[in-house]
Amino acid sequence: MDFRELASTRCSIRSYDTSRTVSDDTLLQVLDAGRMAPSAKNLQPWKFHVVRSPGMLEKLHACYPGEWLRSAPCILAVSGKRSAAWVRRRDGYNSLETDLAIVMDHLVLAATAQGLGTCWVAAFDPAMLRDALRLEPEDEIFAFTPIGYAAQGAVTVPKNRKPLDEMIVFL
Repeated sequence: MDFRELASTRCSIRSYDTSRTVSDDTLLQVLDAGRMAPSAKNLQPWKFHVVRSPGMLEKLHACYPGEWLRSAPCILAVSGKRSAAWVRRRDGYNSLETDLAIVMDHLVLAATAQGLGTCWVAAFDPAMLRDALRLEPEDEIFAFTPIGYAAQGAVTVPKNRKPLDEMIVFL
């Protein structure tokens, strides 16, 4: 699958096949693709949190109200430290959100390339998630994704995108 097809194919999956687990090898390939993500000044201010144990999954389920999350065999969360990210001197812009968004994008696209489903989740209770993952005070999480094989007949919403000519400004 070429990149355009990969980007077009990737969609949010909200129903996972509970009879299938993600192999360690497949998961490591996805995580390695995340490791290769660019970051400002190559500081890589992130950590990957892989949650697969039933007890830890239960703690993360409590952080998000969607019942569908319970069908995923694995949840990947990416945290980062603002102090570890690049800061632009002229205005104090901190690249943490951008860096974490890029690495999450690499992870979900790599998962799609491996035949896995994901769903970018940001609607969680940050305090509960922080407690569940036992994060240090400086750690921040902006999103997590369930990861697993889509359930048979999982509903996917077709992508509705604006036409390209509405997004381009040639100068």
